[in-house]
Amino acid sequence: MTLPRYAYLGPAGTFTEAALRVMAPEGTAEHLPMVDVPSALGAVRSGEADYAVVAIENSVEGGVTATLDTLAEGEPLVILGEVVLSISFELVARPGTRIEDVARVSAHSHGLNQCRRWIAENLPGALQVPASSNAAAAVALADGSAEFDAALAPPGIGESLGLEVLVSGVSDRASSMTRFVRIGRPGELPEPTGADKTTLVVHLPSDRSGALLQMLEQFSARGVNLSRIESRPRGDRPGEYSFSMDAMGHVAEARVAEALIGLKRTCPVVLFLGSYPAFHGEVTPVEPETTDESFAEATAWVAALRDGRA
Repeated sequence: MTLPRYAYLGPAGTFTEAALRVMAPEGTAEHLPMVDVPSALGAVRSGEADYAVVAIENSVEGGVTATLDTLAEGEPLVILGEVVLSISFELVARPGTRIEDVARVSAHSHGLNQCRRWIAENLPGALQVPASSNAAAAVALADGSAEFDAALAPPGIGESLGLEVLVSGVSDRASSMTRFVRIGRPGELPEPTGADKTTLVVHLPSDRSGALLQMLEQFSARGVNLSRIESRPRGDRPGEYSFSMDAMGHVAEARVAEALIGLKRTCPVVLFLGSYPAFHGEVTPVEPETTDESFAEATAWVAALRDGRA
């Protein structure tokens, strides 16, 4: 039996691989490490991989722009599930290195941003060197190709590479979390659970007063809560922005479907990026007037009016 192929931000030992192992336990998937997020998503689009696991949001920096922008452009992809992991780092270096010797420190740009205050306080004046991933920075130290003195790495990888752990539990916030998503090609959607998210990218109809409010009213009028909304610049229209958002609900629910119909009528571009179970598993509260039954009753009433039966 052929195992499903999962692309992820490599090399082995990244936080993304840890998320992959939660979504697809040991022995249930073939792992395909990639150099960056666009390559991982591109592998799904090309058919090289069946799925990709990528970070989409963290509690310190917000949305992961490489993921948001790559999903918003090109052949359609959808989110099929998510997992949230606690994130902290180890400061690792070659044996014999002291923390006061560290003049240059490396990690993925998001890792550096998640530890910027810690770096300022504990490595004052150290030059920050971005790496393709946190694990890649540690590997470069171990194989001697690094042009830096230390790396912020996922727990355990430094020791496995023969590096020395100078400091454990590095993070600006003890509660730092990152949300990872499983990406696939469009097809049959996960069944609604009552605790779901729907992810969208929407372009406003025009750059005018009230355009954003009109878009948001499509959700509020149907009782759909947005748990995340952030703007991204449109590369083809300088000075204009699209909006990436998570709505609490599933497209199979009438209230969410009606909101999407409203968006489709009023916005020039609406990209559906999937309806899938939310990691927290908390059932979304639904007001009585926005239940499926309420929408069905209202639709039946209008049909009766049209047929002269009311």
